[in-house]
Amino acid sequence: MTENLVVVNGKKLIDWGSFHREFAAAFGFPDFYGNNMNAWIDCMSSLADPDEGMTKIHCAKGRVVTLQIDHAADMKAEHPELFSALLESVAFVNWRLVQVGEPPVLALALDV
Repeated sequence: MTENLVVVNGKKLIDWGSFHREFAAAFGFPDFYGNNMNAWIDCMSSLADPDEGMTKIHCAKGRVVTLQIDHAADMKAEHPELFSALLESVAFVNWRLVQVGEPPVLALALDV
């Protein structure tokens, strides 16, 4: 396993409930996680700041966590709304950090 690599099975992402359950489990989101995309973005934005307590996965500032979505092509074909939300949210996490002078924190690996 590569350091800072998180693998999520895209075949398990079939609706919003499963999307949030899988990511909460993979990244160790806190118990108070809101199960919505705003909460997802907030959690993922703190990957380089372990003191925030939003994830159990962390990386050093200036490094990235690579999110590998296995079976992403299937997810894209079968659940395009979830797939699109994932892409947009990863991009927003990185954009949000860049806007405040921080480096991007997420890389995305897909088999589309």
